[in-house]
Amino acid sequence: MIDVVIAGAGPNGLMLACELALAGVRPLVLERRTEPTSEQRANGLVGQIVRMLDRRGLYERLTAPGAPATPQPVPGYVFGAFPLDLTGLPDSPLHTLQVPQRRIERMLAERAAELGVEIRRDHEVIGLAQGERSVVVELRGREPVEAAFLVGADGGHSVVRKLAGIDFPGVTTDDSVSRTGHVGVPREWVGADGGLVVPGFGTVPPFRHLRTDHGLIAWAPFPGGDPLISTVEWGQPAEGEASLDALRASVSRVLGADVPLDPPNGPGPHAMRRLSGGNTRIASRYRAGRIFLLGDAAHVHSAIGGPGLNLGLQDAVNLGWKLAADVRGHAPKGLLDTYEAERSPAARRVAMHTQAQSLLIRPGGEVTALRELFGELLAQPATRQHLADLLSGADISYDMGPATGTLVGRWAPDLPGLRELTRTGRPLLLDPTGTLDAGPWASHVDTVAVPELDTALLLRPDCYVAWQGTTGDGLHEALGTWFTAA
Repeated sequence: MIDVVIAGAGPNGLMLACELALAGVRPLVLERRTEPTSEQRANGLVGQIVRMLDRRGLYERLTAPGAPATPQPVPGYVFGAFPLDLTGLPDSPLHTLQVPQRRIERMLAERAAELGVEIRRDHEVIGLAQGERSVVVELRGREPVEAAFLVGADGGHSVVRKLAGIDFPGVTTDDSVSRTGHVGVPREWVGADGGLVVPGFGTVPPFRHLRTDHGLIAWAPFPGGDPLISTVEWGQPAEGEASLDALRASVSRVLGADVPLDPPNGPGPHAMRRLSGGNTRIASRYRAGRIFLLGDAAHVHSAIGGPGLNLGLQDAVNLGWKLAADVRGHAPKGLLDTYEAERSPAARRVAMHTQAQSLLIRPGGEVTALRELFGELLAQPATRQHLADLLSGADISYDMGPATGTLVGRWAPDLPGLRELTRTGRPLLLDPTGTLDAGPWASHVDTVAVPELDTALLLRPDCYVAWQGTTGDGLHEALGTWFTAA
């Protein structure tokens, strides 16, 4: 019997497969598509997941030659079409990595193969039967597969979620139309800073949303490829196919000026899509017995601000070590239930701020007044720090039971040597004194002397702090909460 079957070979499913394999568990990834998709989807990573990939040794696989060896905080970002200046913050947690989703998928597939993970394409899930000790997965035209656990990482229209009988409540909006496409523009229309210079309007700044009286526009001149332009309009009919002509007309309406958009010149693949309305939904539960939901199968929301991959990949890092512990007999009672308890609130935070941003970008005098007030608040460093924490996911804190300390429940900061120590995905006891004893949990936890620290820390495999102290008080209680003694 297979340990874990993962339905879906997108970034979230592949990340989970890598985490499971790191922990010594045998996952099988099933994907209904025969080949990796060439469709243009996300354009990069935003938030804590950039540093998490670095801690797994995967960051450098996605960066270009000459890029910094480690992730660096960005000097600015965007929130609700407001520029977000982060240069004056004492501790900005916001990191980004501009890389197409298809490249992320390719890298994770390569890493999974290195770890011995099998990916079976052209395997479509059509049914399941759950028993007390396993799940039998039915496949179209193929023999069923039996596994100890099944994880649905199969997107917002998740078949696994529907077959498991898990509701997907939320809100659907149908009054907006968004259009996105790769384009070519005359060279003289691009300014020295990469902005789109439009006579009769002004400059559309690069890599941020710009609100006008008639809609929203974003201009992304990615280096080494064709630029991407996007619009959002309200009150426009969603008719016809996605096309360059329709995108060109939308840009003209939003800006009140024509822009000579030509077909893209690069080799592609090229995006040209239109979406009507949107959904914000969170699964009523993340678990049904031996079935779990991951990423978009568990939550969908607006793409504004780019939080989707940060949220889904962090789901995978959270679930991976817990599933592996259960399969290997190292999971204390209730460990698997902490997946939903910890990650569902994170999804609600993303749903909240993407809905808020979606309101801030709408046209209308009332929204303009709200934006004026919001702009005044952004002048305060505390507001900018709050939004940076929110967008990165750094504001998430987990309940660690009786453990206390300023870092307990928080994601571990960048500590000396941490990025090298966390590549194995094992729990870590960072001991500045050299005297701490993990007792009967010693075989499950790597104890490392780190004299540079002024406090000892117990880190879970997902890099969250489970215990903090200057003596061993409470250490064994914390170890017993998260790991079974040998």
